[in-house]
Amino acid sequence: LFLAVCAVGIGGTFQYGYNVSIINAPTQHIHKFLNETWASRYHEALNPNLLTFLWSVIASIFSLGGLCGALMGGSMAIWLGRKGALLMNNLIAILASILMGISLPTGSFELLIAGRFLIGVNSGIGICVQPLYIGEVAPKHLRGGMAMGTSIFLTGGILTGQIIGLRELLGGESHWPLLLSSSCLPAFAQLVFLPWFPESPRYLLIDRGDELSCAKALKRFHGSSEYRREMEDIQRECFALDGEKPKKPWQLFSDRGVRWQLITVIVMTMGQQLSGINAIYFYATYIFEQAGISTEKIPYVTLGTGACECLTALTCGLLIDYVGRRCLIIGGYLLMTFWCIVLTFSLTYQEVYSWVPYVSMAAIFAFILSFGLGPGGITNTMTAELFIQSSRPAAYMIAGAISWVSFFTIGMLFPFIVNGLKQYCFLVFLLECSSVAAFIFLIIPETKNKSFLEIKKEFHKLNFGKNS
Repeated sequence: LFLAVCAVGIGGTFQYGYNVSIINAPTQHIHKFLNETWASRYHEALNPNLLTFLWSVIASIFSLGGLCGALMGGSMAIWLGRKGALLMNNLIAILASILMGISLPTGSFELLIAGRFLIGVNSGIGICVQPLYIGEVAPKHLRGGMAMGTSIFLTGGILTGQIIGLRELLGGESHWPLLLSSSCLPAFAQLVFLPWFPESPRYLLIDRGDELSCAKALKRFHGSSEYRREMEDIQRECFALDGEKPKKPWQLFSDRGVRWQLITVIVMTMGQQLSGINAIYFYATYIFEQAGISTEKIPYVTLGTGACECLTALTCGLLIDYVGRRCLIIGGYLLMTFWCIVLTFSLTYQEVYSWVPYVSMAAIFAFILSFGLGPGGITNTMTAELFIQSSRPAAYMIAGAISWVSFFTIGMLFPFIVNGLKQYCFLVFLLECSSVAAFIFLIIPETKNKSFLEIKKEFHKLNFGKNS
């Protein structure tokens, strides 16, 4: 089970985290490439406004690709199987790496844009299908910890990208095409390792009706003496579905039986993206400078933020099946609310007292730790748990689409929010974090150690009323 999590993670959410972080290092080098390419092609200097536009396209086209990937991921998981979709997804990553790698020698920034779009598609599919696979192969007493593999590999990808992007490694001017095309390495690793593992047993029995292959897969994952309990659980779910086919995303919106599950996923997904974590990274460089850290050393201090996320993802993975989902996610949002208050005060008095920047630095790391301990890790885990087999792929498509749209929206609006509100922007995030915490406290039941059918029954009264 542990090796299966690693095999799906390396080419899944690792790619998402890695490709989010590596684009920051070569920003100035890509600007130079755009200027030189434009001058050699049209024999005139590139307009600064057009340069900003082209760079914005290169950076943000990743989000558009991610949205397309999220909308494709659920359907691919149904047609090709969970494992088949992940394997096919690596071909997209390899093609994207080739396009980005040859953009400099061919003098074509259009190839760089196409490559960033395709690696976004790859990331969108991966972040949709990977938690689907892990959630379906995990026994219920380990489901939370295994599902945290999604977050662990995502944060591991961010940290790896930050390290590889250092100027001593591939962050130098001549190496940026290699940096962007290095996404092919995780793809090749998954193509080598994932074929050794079985397809999702739930998919084999419920979607394919292949009981023999399901039993073989369960024996591989759970051992020949322990697999029968999981087999019975899958058979009960299969019987309850009574041959129901996988649903399309739009069918979930009209299905009263999943109304509150869907509302919960939408609120948690939007809450995760709009929680202020992007504001923290935006302010980090400014706060580090105020604390007296030189510009040359800031990239190394920034590695600490990536290390914080990895640490909390690992910690959350160890605690989730012991403490429970509700406690961790509510606690995470409440802690983030508190750190928003601290940051508002510390940024207001940043230049008044010499010790205040160090309070801001501590609050930044504490906010990231709080995010990773709750919303950062548990949101994807609960999306898998709140739906039964026929609704789960469609739910991930909806959650993925909302996540990418929110990611793109906050990226577009955030500079205006910061310019307009300055340090008081954290009051907006304070309100958002506290509202999501209240919603989860009032609506979401604990899902620890419960089967998918038991969780469905928990929501039955909410969906149909107390007298149902």
